[in-house]
Amino acid sequence: MKRITTVFSLIAAVALMGVSCKDKASNKIVADNVESATTRDEAQKKLPVMTFETSEHDFGTIERGTPQETVFKFTNTGDAPLIITDAKSSCGCTVPEYPKNTPIAPGETGELLVKFNGSGQNQVTKTITVTANTAKGSEILRIKAFVNPKEAMPAGPVK
Repeated sequence: MKRITTVFSLIAAVALMGVSCKDKASNKIVADNVESATTRDEAQKKLPVMTFETSEHDFGTIERGTPQETVFKFTNTGDAPLIITDAKSSCGCTVPEYPKNTPIAPGETGELLVKFNGSGQNQVTKTITVTANTAKGSEILRIKAFVNPKEAMPAGPVK
């Protein structure tokens, strides 16, 4: 008897599934949802583009311990607001200052200040990684300098 009940239940379940799947999937599509999805997808294609006037600055020859700074100017050449979320240097001797989490509209410009404390010796190159909401996700800037050691004081008594 149990076997007959199980078989009957199985046949009923298969029959019910067959009836419920007769609706066409295309009849269940809501036109308003398609329009809003299309608009959403088009908006996601719009991205900011961070275009720097120059991505490298050479301080030339400097004396060790002499602080230096430069400004990297950029323009949002994309078609969505640009937001810089982070800027980090390759070492603690270089400190970037940037407009953190401030939207920069398409066509507008901004500045990123980079301070270098003049440490190191001979040819020095440092990188700054700028993280933003662009398609690439980050941009690399470079500063370089030739660092001369400070002039040593002559040995002997001071006259």
